[in-house]
Amino acid sequence: MNTHNLMLIDPHIHMTSRTTDDYERMQKAGIVAIIEPAFWLGQPRTEAGSFKDYFSSLVGWERFRASQFGIKHYCTIGLNSKEANNEALAEQVMELLPLFVCKEGVVGVGEIGYDDQTPTEDKYFRAQLELAKEVNMPVQVHTPHRDKKAGTIKSMEVCLEHGIAPDMVVIDHNNEETVKDVLDRGFWAAFTIYPNSKMGNERMVEIVKQYGSERIIVNSSADWGVSDPLSVPKTASLMLERGISIEDVRKVCYQNALDSFGKSGQMHESDWLKGTQVDQREKFSDNSVLRGGQTPVVGEVKATDSLDSNIVR
Repeated sequence: MNTHNLMLIDPHIHMTSRTTDDYERMQKAGIVAIIEPAFWLGQPRTEAGSFKDYFSSLVGWERFRASQFGIKHYCTIGLNSKEANNEALAEQVMELLPLFVCKEGVVGVGEIGYDDQTPTEDKYFRAQLELAKEVNMPVQVHTPHRDKKAGTIKSMEVCLEHGIAPDMVVIDHNNEETVKDVLDRGFWAAFTIYPNSKMGNERMVEIVKQYGSERIIVNSSADWGVSDPLSVPKTASLMLERGISIEDVRKVCYQNALDSFGKSGQMHESDWLKGTQVDQREKFSDNSVLRGGQTPVVGEVKATDSLDSNIVR
């Protein structure tokens, strides 16, 4: 894998579900910054306190854990569509969101939107759009896996109905069926390179060849499922190998993520250009990233570009 030493951003990855080893591999592959959207953990939560602790970890422990490997960590905060269907709990979570959306490192409201496209999901999607508008933050929209095209178009129409400008909204999990509608309406179009289900990166190469690099973003959405935290560097490498210009690759794997979520005022290129010094002797709430007498890394860490295959299917 060769990314020509490009700096890369993965603007949708759920590091809560990943190991510390992944941070190390991502940094070596050129990832300088990530965005972790609040999401469904796989088992429905039953208490608002579970959400509060989870949101706290996104702005606390995960920021620290990423920093220990030279990666800048940002997040989006929101009530995911699946758990929005528990209306009693959703009401309590909505009361928590204003306490977190303006914290340091939060770059948007997300990931929000539709799962089964129920009336309850619609209610809390709209309520969170109003919150985003109130605090002038970008919105990260999860599009449904079932009836995707209709759900994607509905998501954009609802955003416009609430007066959210398209350039403040990243429509995520696109595919060949939805990309034209999203770009034609002026929204950011994000694509998740996720093995065996959403998209492989060979399809992503063809999309960039057809539609160019304007407002297109690549992410991994790596989580607790079978997924790949190196999907962004592997896709960057494959694009270069198959003749896409380095400037276009830089836009879809770095610059467009920075331009869209940078509208929050919380994410600046200077955050990581200042240097990649780490000190793994540091602790967060008296906890280190190290285990069992490991030797801490202290000093500058550098990407190596030393990974093998760049194909994700």
